[in-house]
Amino acid sequence: MLADKKYLQWCARQNKGIKIATQSKNLQNAYLKKSQTALQSMQVNAREGIDEWAISASYYAKYFAIYALFSQLGIKCEIHDCTIALFGYLFGNDISQPLLEDLRQAKEDRIDVQYYNAEISIDLQEMISKTKEFVIVVEEIIDGLNQQRIDELRQKTKEALK
Repeated sequence: MLADKKYLQWCARQNKGIKIATQSKNLQNAYLKKSQTALQSMQVNAREGIDEWAISASYYAKYFAIYALFSQLGIKCEIHDCTIALFGYLFGNDISQPLLEDLRQAKEDRIDVQYYNAEISIDLQEMISKTKEFVIVVEEIIDGLNQQRIDELRQKTKEALK
């Protein structure tokens, strides 16, 4: 946990790293919509055999769901690795380890196909299923938030960044 906090502290020192911001229901809704659009894109691209875009859309469906959650919490971070690390730190007990690992792997897969033209073997139906599951879990976390829980999570974030 100490190494996680050190990394989160590093993230907070970066220009586009972790920042406490104003809570925004409007941004939350906008990012949830982006997540749903990415889910649709993933399915269309997978069906059409456009694997690289299906893989990218899978990652972004997950990332936008997290960003929706963070918008509700009033947390901003534009560095993907930092966003993922903070999500794991705050919600590691609320989401299964396999889903967290799948999120990390989805980011790596997206980078591989988007920037390195790498040949990777992915079961697209499994990817679609896991992506939908991940987004549902994050939406359930959002739905379960109340102001007291939001305040606790904001405080936990502030403590980690000290």
